[in-house]
Amino acid sequence: MTEGFVKYDDPVKQMRYDRAYLKMAVEWAELSHCQRKKVGAILVKEGMIISDGYNGTPSGFPNECEDCDGATHWCVLHAEANAIMKVAKSHNSARNSTLYITLSPCKDCSKLIHQAGIRRLVYLNEYKDNSGLDFLREAGVEVVRMENP
Repeated sequence: MTEGFVKYDDPVKQMRYDRAYLKMAVEWAELSHCQRKKVGAILVKEGMIISDGYNGTPSGFPNECEDCDGATHWCVLHAEANAIMKVAKSHNSARNSTLYITLSPCKDCSKLIHQAGIRRLVYLNEYKDNSGLDFLREAGVEVVRMENP
């Protein structure tokens, strides 16, 4: 086992924890002010939540994520990017952690996930472009999709 990375030998126990953390990500997504899509992320290391995030505008900007036509503003940060940046500001590290997210990552966020050293990704819904998932698998990140938390 890699230091900091907790994966249970019992698949039933692993599924129980995965479901619980994914449910937390679903609840966290509700904090988003975005109308079109609400996404939540929970980062777990050694059995502890070390960070969280949801999609939204950068600090100090109005909370409107979409323009009057419903298109997402370019400056909106994705949930996983917010969680990774939040842990980077702390004294903790995302290395060897598990990311629970309600929507699979885009290509750009997949690069951040890999560079942060996240070893496992558990997600609920698929993003329209799966190239981010393909990249993570190629990089050696364990990728798990759960149907229902």
